[in-house]
Amino acid sequence: MTDRTTGRAGGPAWPARLSAAVAVYARPRLIAVLLIGFSQGLPLALTGSTLAFWLREDGISLTAIGLFALVALPYTFKFAWAPLVDNLPIPFMTRRFGRRRGWALTMQLALIGALLLMGLTDPLQHLTLFALLAVAVAFFSASQDIVTDAWRVELLEDDQLAAGAAMVVSGYRIGMLASGAGALYLASVLPWSYVYMIMGAGILVGMATILVMPEPLPDAAATAQRDRMQDDRLQAGRRPGANGLSRLGDWLAGAFVGPFSEFMARRGWVAFLLFAVLYKLGDSMAGHMATPLYVDLGFEKVEVANYAKVLGTAATFAGLFIGGAMMRGLGLGASLWIAGIAQALSNLSFAALAMVGREDWMLATAISVENLTGGIGTAALVAYFSLLCNIRFTATQFALLSAFASTARTFLTAPTGWMVEEMGWVHYFLLTTLAAAPGLAVLLWITVHAGFQRPGSAPAVPAEAA
Repeated sequence: MTDRTTGRAGGPAWPARLSAAVAVYARPRLIAVLLIGFSQGLPLALTGSTLAFWLREDGISLTAIGLFALVALPYTFKFAWAPLVDNLPIPFMTRRFGRRRGWALTMQLALIGALLLMGLTDPLQHLTLFALLAVAVAFFSASQDIVTDAWRVELLEDDQLAAGAAMVVSGYRIGMLASGAGALYLASVLPWSYVYMIMGAGILVGMATILVMPEPLPDAAATAQRDRMQDDRLQAGRRPGANGLSRLGDWLAGAFVGPFSEFMARRGWVAFLLFAVLYKLGDSMAGHMATPLYVDLGFEKVEVANYAKVLGTAATFAGLFIGGAMMRGLGLGASLWIAGIAQALSNLSFAALAMVGREDWMLATAISVENLTGGIGTAALVAYFSLLCNIRFTATQFALLSAFASTARTFLTAPTGWMVEEMGWVHYFLLTTLAAAPGLAVLLWITVHAGFQRPGSAPAVPAEAA
């Protein structure tokens, strides 16, 4: 039987196991997971690096571009409405398509609409409206992540979970490549408005996948627990004097309190959340202002697409593979330390690029080093988040951890444009190297005082943290 954490199987000889492991990727459900990963990853660059290129090319100030990091706030706070996505029906859509598919299709339709409206809005003339639409894109994208992660876990069999995690991460990266390099290629021959409309149409890939695939059958244990909770709420509603407000309170307690109270009962839970915020802070600070640096150094769209997107994505895939092998050989704790230090040192390559200037070889070096180490760090961080999740509350607790992790690329990166304008590119990237120190300090506390224990059986790995 397959282990949900490692994907290893016992019994048959290793050639047969290897053959079965490769064959699983051809199954229709795994291909569907790849396509859903594409739909999840597509919007991210459209509110991040691609958006920064559009704004800088239109003459928007670096300070304003830095503040645009705040449009990603929904990724930070998605844990707040994750229980609603998990429990509330949507009129007509839930009845017609099912609990998971109804939510997914609704969020995907809204996402397409928001991207089309962004394409029709001129940021120079209507910057505030443009920012609000970008926030809407991030909100609908984060909501899509919540429901499609749950859809994926419930759809796949136990022996498909490890392959499913690999497929969804791969699809996510391909989606980011399409909205990164693909969008820049398109923008070299088309207006930005058309580019965003085309990207919006790309979400149809995810919609078609959801329409073709069935509504998953929920896990039996989770269904039994949900039924017990509903019975408890029903009995509470029948108490003498019970009213709508008390029934609402009972519902909220069942849906919201359980996952968070279990997490907060653990020793070191504050450190876990701080680590989620700080571990990739320096990496996020460097990545957020990398694209404006390329523009200021005089690199063209196609050059940035070739190096920053295509080469960078290949380096990220290599980093993910290396990170997985490292964790197998050295363990999770050692891998987190190696990746954290490597991520910090990689930012020095951007400082070198700022000093050297418009040199293709230096651009390729900086991008390769940063994305390689970032991929290693992502693999280790996703594994640690999975370790921290209790199997009873995997979706909500992973949403909590990944939301806190996104804080590094929202709140804490908001003043980065102002910082560059005040200190210059070279000193800024030197500072991003030092910004990794707080995360490593928290990692030291966790290593000494908390260790790396699992609170329950192994959860599946959602995609948005990758």
